[in-house]
Amino acid sequence: MRATMEYHNPVLLKETVDGLDIKPDGIYVDVTFGGGGHSREIMKRLGPNGKLFAFDQDTDALENAIEDERFTLINENFRFIKRFLRFHNVKQVDGILADLGVSSHQFDVPERGFSTRFEGALDMRMNQKDELDAFKVVNFYDEANLRRVFLDYGELKNAPVIARTIIESREVSQIRDTEQLKKVLNRFLPAHKSNKILAQIYQAIRIEVNQEMDVLKEFIEQSLEILKPGGRLSVISYHSLEDRLVKRFMKNGMFEGEPERDMFGNFSVPFKTIGKLIVPDEAEIRENNRARSAKLRIAEKIQP
Repeated sequence: MRATMEYHNPVLLKETVDGLDIKPDGIYVDVTFGGGGHSREIMKRLGPNGKLFAFDQDTDALENAIEDERFTLINENFRFIKRFLRFHNVKQVDGILADLGVSSHQFDVPERGFSTRFEGALDMRMNQKDELDAFKVVNFYDEANLRRVFLDYGELKNAPVIARTIIESREVSQIRDTEQLKKVLNRFLPAHKSNKILAQIYQAIRIEVNQEMDVLKEFIEQSLEILKPGGRLSVISYHSLEDRLVKRFMKNGMFEGEPERDMFGNFSVPFKTIGKLIVPDEAEIRENNRARSAKLRIAEKIQP
């Protein structure tokens, strides 16, 4: 139970699982297992013939595995959802849940390097077996790529000068940890908004390290293939880059461009959105600070 407690409360627990419209004998997937809070709520609603598959690439999450023959935890990145479900002889499912971003546990372990609150290694890997980490991004990316990372993933207008500052600093000596990185970029961190800017800088590096936007695109496209007609997709995102992709795909079935019209001039789209955007109430945000930026969207696969 110790490891589960470290993960804190799952965000929008009831709303996210309600959105899946659980069938007792259905097959469901939680692609971001973490502390297992959402998975445990799904399990409560499953009957003896229901099944839940969960994904988490972080080995820390394995300590929270649920002891139940209806449950299977897969220690892999959810970008491989289709491949590993097929390995378990599952081709279609009734619902998929994703709680994107970094878990509270990952933020709270200083040596993982995710949190702006602690001094730690330049790591930021969700999968600790991956080769690319924050140290390599900060110390070995060329200026153009650093600029791209801070502009595209941090949405920082001064990305060019931040990139140049890092390049100039590391020519003197390598930037070895999060504290050094903060010192190097100190002039871009005015007291009244240093936390916000630092969070954008960390977010940009973290997204690059974990290829989060590519992973999200691959996952959502596969979800469409894997879901049965009438199956539900329930996704919590934490920043505008994720939310825009999720919203657009749920609305149009594509990330760019517009869907084709049928012979009657109607758009042919694969999902229908269920309800409106859901955000946490003030009570949940007080209890769990991580919830403050959460946005939940739910969609149902349309019958062909």
